[in-house]
Formats: sequence, C-alpha cells, structure tokens
Amino acid sequence: MSNIREIYLAGGCFWGTEAFMQRINGVIDAQSGYANGSTENPSYQDVCSGSGHAEVVKVTYDANKISLETLLDYYFKVIDPISINQQGEDKGIQYRTGIYYSNLADKDVVTQALNSLQAQYNQPLAVENKPLEHYFPAEEYHQDYLDKNPNGYCHIDIQLMNEILNNQK
Repeated sequence: MSNIREIYLAGGCFWGTEAFMQRINGVIDAQSGYANGSTENPSYQDVCSGSGHAEVVKVTYDANKISLETLLDYYFKVIDPISINQQGEDKGIQYRTGIYYSNLADKDVVTQALNSLQAQYNQPLAVENKPLEHYFPAEEYHQDYLDKNPNGYCHIDIQLMNEILNNQK
C-alpha cells in the first residue's frame, strides 16, 4: 500500500532542484512552482518583480520507499544552506532556500533535520522552515525544463547530482 506525501522545497532556481528530485528513488513527481508570496497565481514576471514567492519544487513521494529525512538529506547536498536569497548565480528573494510543509506532522522532522545540519556550520542556516501558505504551479515552459533543454542553465553541478544519485543504489 502506498503512502503518498508532499513536501515543498526551495533551493534556488527550480529547474535544477526539480531535475534532481525527479531522479530520486521513491519520488513520484516533482513540479516547479511558486510558494508563500503575496500574489494569487503569480506569473514568473511577478515573482521576479518582488511578489515575495519562493521558487519551489512540489515533491510528491512514496513514504514507504523514501523517508522525509532521506529526501531532506538529498536536498541538503545540492543547496548552500547559509546563503541568503541566493543559490549559484541566482540572486533575489525568490531564490531563497526553504522547506514548506503541508502536513503539520512534518514540522518536527524538518526541524530535527535542520538542527542536525546546523551542527555542521558556524553561521546560522538561511533555510526557512515554515508551513505552506499557498502554492501555484509555474508556467508550463518551466516544467521539466532541463529535460526539454539539456544544455539549459542549472546552478546545481550536474556531475555532482549524478554522483549523489549513483550512490543511492
């Protein structure tokens, strides 16, 4: 019997985060979108113009195949958790890091994972840990972007992504 859950991960530009998450065993789907801003159903232009949304990836996963803790461990490998409003060359509030949960039971798991991660850094983490206020899927051209554009920009080192995922087998 499947145990389908969702978590929303902000890790800079959603193209690379989406491509990475889709490759993890136990992840059913990863969808690019916008979360926790001030505009209903924002466009990409709204998000880039200060609507306050984060570029996020809605990760749908089978908790019988992968735990939230393991999923977060993978996420932490491809973000700079102490960088404020920036990942790679992408700068702006929409590129902040964050974990947004829709299930209150996930809050403690996220908090514990972030506390463990914090022990590895001298500076405070910049990763938000908040309930999901709202989520809007990004425009179709953003979905599966790196599959459609294999030479497209990605702030995540694709070689690192492959190495991480090859070690999960």
